[in-house]
Amino acid sequence: MTLTSKQRARLRSLAHGLSPVAHVGQAGVTDAVVTSVAEAFNTRELIKVRVQEGAPDSAWDTADALVARIEGAQVAQTIGRIIVLYRPFPEEPVLRLDG
Repeated sequence: MTLTSKQRARLRSLAHGLSPVAHVGQAGVTDAVVTSVAEAFNTRELIKVRVQEGAPDSAWDTADALVARIEGAQVAQTIGRIIVLYRPFPEEPVLRLDG
């Protein structure tokens, strides 16, 4: 499933008040970061990740690396050094993107 621009806009508005649940530092996208983000997806569908100043990659590259390693995750937004990721719950999604 690919997010439409309307769905991404809805996710951006829902993510506005969220705080980052994971941070990517100097080591980049490590196994620990991937595990942390994957575990966060166990309890929520929408998360923010902060890319620290010393991180080796840009926010877009970091987002792509995370999405490649976490099944079903999609990038809803990158703004500055903040990444918003979305992965619906497999059985019963909570967030409604169609309206």
